[in-house]
Amino acid sequence: MTSRPALPSRTATLAVAASLVAASALAGTAAAQPSGDSALVPSQASATRASAALPLGPATLAETRESRTLQPGVTLTTIVRGQAGASSFWTVEVAIPSSSPDPDAPATALSDRAAADTAAARLRTAGLDPRVEDVPTPKLADAGGGSLGYRVRLGSFPTKAEADALRAKVIAAGFGGSSIYTGWDGEPDDVSGSTGPWHVQVLTIDPKKFRGGLDASYGLDLEARETTTTLAALTGATAAINAGFFVLDPKAGAPGDPAGVAVYDGRLVSEPTAGRPALVISDNARGTAVERFRWHGEVRGAGRPLPLDGLNRIPGLIRNCGGTADDLPTSGPLHDVTCTDPDELIAFDSTYAALTPSGPGAEVILDRRGTATAIRPTTRGGAIPEGGRTIQATGTQVAALLAAAKVGKRLEIKASLTDLRGHDVRLSPRTTIVNGGPELIHDGRINATPKADGMAPADNPNFYYGWVHKRNPRTIAGVDAQGRTVLITADGRNVDSLGLGIAEAAAVAKSFALQSAINLDGGGSTTMVANGKVLNTPSDATGERPVGDALVITPTR
Repeated sequence: MTSRPALPSRTATLAVAASLVAASALAGTAAAQPSGDSALVPSQASATRASAALPLGPATLAETRESRTLQPGVTLTTIVRGQAGASSFWTVEVAIPSSSPDPDAPATALSDRAAADTAAARLRTAGLDPRVEDVPTPKLADAGGGSLGYRVRLGSFPTKAEADALRAKVIAAGFGGSSIYTGWDGEPDDVSGSTGPWHVQVLTIDPKKFRGGLDASYGLDLEARETTTTLAALTGATAAINAGFFVLDPKAGAPGDPAGVAVYDGRLVSEPTAGRPALVISDNARGTAVERFRWHGEVRGAGRPLPLDGLNRIPGLIRNCGGTADDLPTSGPLHDVTCTDPDELIAFDSTYAALTPSGPGAEVILDRRGTATAIRPTTRGGAIPEGGRTIQATGTQVAALLAAAKVGKRLEIKASLTDLRGHDVRLSPRTTIVNGGPELIHDGRINATPKADGMAPADNPNFYYGWVHKRNPRTIAGVDAQGRTVLITADGRNVDSLGLGIAEAAAVAKSFALQSAINLDGGGSTTMVANGKVLNTPSDATGERPVGDALVITPTR
């Protein structure tokens, strides 16, 4: 298993990672290249039959597929579908002032018809020519269908520069706005008329032929972020894709920390976002599945067990929510929101970082046998002993922890995953779990569930518009009826590849006959690497984004 490389220090690890990445770029990771008939030799690109084509745009679009074997049992397929058409152009999307009586209510891309008409009237008074558009959205299993609301747009241009010039006039008229390529819209094809292009990369792992390893790596520690390229280099991976959601903003927790469940080598190191789906894999690529989890954790020692609020995260900050009943604003999943709780008990182990987070509260330090070796009664933060753990408490939990902990006394930390019926889930050292959502395919049928998974907040249609409805870069994982693990990336946010809405992501997963599938982290995180090279085009302006973890495919051992 390869979740954490055994390197001598963080400094040494960074140096090794840099040299490995550089060597990969120069030499194509020759050491990882297979030999014989499994060598990396592309097949000829060819037009794909309509029956096998991606379900994107009109059925008559041209599509090419190129497949090559990376190592025994691992196939990479590159798909290019469609081309830019007259139906896609650059336009200016206006930030519509809120009709709320709250003067601090933000302007939004979507609003009700009255607010949209009022904004359009003001723009006409300023000598501009806006249009008000209804936004129909595809029907999903538990969300969508009907109209999301109304938007205001201006202009139709072949270039972004021309749209930017009009945007300057919109700003001068007292509005905010963005230059938008309409090919990124997520309306159904019969409305949008999009003809592409789409660039999709697919890794297929056949367990009947596969003799390597399928795992996840978080790199140096949970608190650090590394690029997918670096994580592939650290683990000697033939191929890799980005994996679960993670903390990005320091105000939301420790950057790099999984924002949901994480299990590496059978060790639960991050608690689930309650009830949200996750990808379960085994190192031999057998038994891949999409499952939903909750968890149970407690500290045992004296008297009644103390319930844990979380694992390996900054106390009080619950990214994507889905925690305990006293969390605010909700105990349910709520994507890209950080819930809070001032009174928490959090357990740490060496996967987190060299030091635990600092702040007011208390902390108990345990050796590898669980014996308390020191107590920090008023402040948190410090080293985690090798093989040991610590427990941090904040708010009202401080008194409870200090009452239970005495130097020389043994405390036991218990943490386990449960299924939605409350039954414990058995983990083996071969098990890896990474978080994601929404679910896309269930029992072979399209079953996209953004509402259940916290991506369709009832009071924020603009989040749904940007995150679910619109086309974005996407990373998808699942398993087909033959037991093959399928990992997919789709580029987006550029004119050369439009990306996928969640409805389209589910349809793409279905087109590969997946029996179960899940959306992983996407946007600027979407990355696929093979033999040390990034295969797709990450959408961040700064290039490849450092992520929390990656799924890695290692060579035959």
